[in-house]
Parts: sequence; structure tokens; C-alpha cells
Amino acid sequence: MAKAEAPAPRGTTRRRAPATSARRTRPTGKPAAPAPNDPAPALPRAERPAQAGRVLTVLLRAWPDANCSLAHRNAFELLVSTILSAQCTDERVNMVTPKLFARYPGPAEMATANPRSLEAVIRSTGFFRNKAKSVRAAAQLVAERHGGKVPRSMDELLQLPGVARKTANVVLGTAYGVADGVVVDTHVFRVSRRLGLTGEETPEKVEADLMALFPRDRWIWLSHAFIQHGRRICIARRPLCEECPMNTFCPSNRVAGEAVR
Repeated sequence: MAKAEAPAPRGTTRRRAPATSARRTRPTGKPAAPAPNDPAPALPRAERPAQAGRVLTVLLRAWPDANCSLAHRNAFELLVSTILSAQCTDERVNMVTPKLFARYPGPAEMATANPRSLEAVIRSTGFFRNKAKSVRAAAQLVAERHGGKVPRSMDELLQLPGVARKTANVVLGTAYGVADGVVVDTHVFRVSRRLGLTGEETPEKVEADLMALFPRDRWIWLSHAFIQHGRRICIARRPLCEECPMNTFCPSNRVAGEAVR
């Protein structure tokens, strides 16, 4: 048993030891660096074109053959796979789609699929009820309005259920070679912000910034290169800054514990 503390003499007050904190603070005047997974503030707009040039040079060297990782044989399969990839990994989608497309090989078959049967096949991709509704409705429009062919324009694609700009850009770029925009998924959003290329908070605005910074003939490949870099190096929770070929000019780099400026 611990020995009881003797009471303080009358007329005196006991001085309390200062409270301690589990978090260390930096000396006054030197703010703590952001956490490793937080992006640094975006670079000033005047500095972003030069930064984009550096990023492009490194990505071309690091990921020259970057391409879409969703397995597909045609535009319709790519459309469905991209819808299924929301909140799901491409690897998981690729495990599901062989059975899916064997059972429903085209828009007509998918449009008339039994909802419960379709849900059962895609269940492991998450949010399977909403995804089943989207792919069935999209397939119906493709079959009835477009003669079974996935449309080749942004405006027409955006009219399909479950399709926003990201999905439309994937289909246009990968299936048709049309550079109408830049795919902004979770990896592109994270990496471009960490590199200081944009400070925007929505995929649409991030896309607009990237389109202004990079040449159009690189847009299709650029998205896949960003995605590869985000999956392999600039991962969400603990980026591998020590291994990153852009750590000498990335404002979010934490190799030495401080952002590079």
C-alpha cells in the first residue's frame, strides 16, 4: 500500500505540479508540422504551372505505362465496372465481374436482370442495392436510347444513372480515347492536393485545376499515373515519402519532418 501523503501545514497552500500532456509541443514561434497524411496548403497559383511540369516529368519516368486497372472487354463492361468501383477497390470489382458478365453479357441482358440475382452477384462490392439499381437503369438507357452502344459524349454519359464526371471520364478516355477531362478519384484528389497543385475541396473543382495545368494530350494517362502513385507511394494514411521520387519538391513531404518549400 502506498504511504499516505502528510497534510500541508496550516496557512500554506500546496503547489500543484503542472499538468502534463501526452502530446509534445514545439517551441514558441515554430508551429507543429501537419500530420503525415494531411496536405500542405496549396501552392500560390503563379507557382503551380512550374510544379505541374516537375510532377509530369517524374510521373512519366515513374509510371510511363499507367493504364486503367479495371478488367473489361468493351465500353459497356468498363461502364458497369466503373460504377461498381465506387467505395470499392478495383481488385474486388475484377473478382466480381467475370461472373457478372458471363450471366449478363450486354446492356439488354443487364437491363432485364432480376434485381435480387444481380444484387447477389455484386454484393461484395458494397452498396450493392444502389449499385444494382444504377447498372440496371444505365443498361436500360443504353439498350433503348443508344441502340446498345455506350455513348461517346460527356453530356450523354452524364444522363445515365450512376454516372458522374469521374465515371464518364474513365469510359471516354479508356474505351474511346477521348480526352474530355481528368478522372478525379480518391487517389487523384489526395495526391494532387498533397503536391500543392490545388486546394479545392470537390472533385469537380480539382479536375478543373488539373485540366488547366496539364496538356490535354496527357489527361487520360495522367489520371492513371496519379492513381498508381497514390496506390503505391502516396498512400492515404501513411505516405511513403522516403521512397517518393517527388519528395524534393512536394510541399507535403515529411522525410525530414518538415514540409518542403
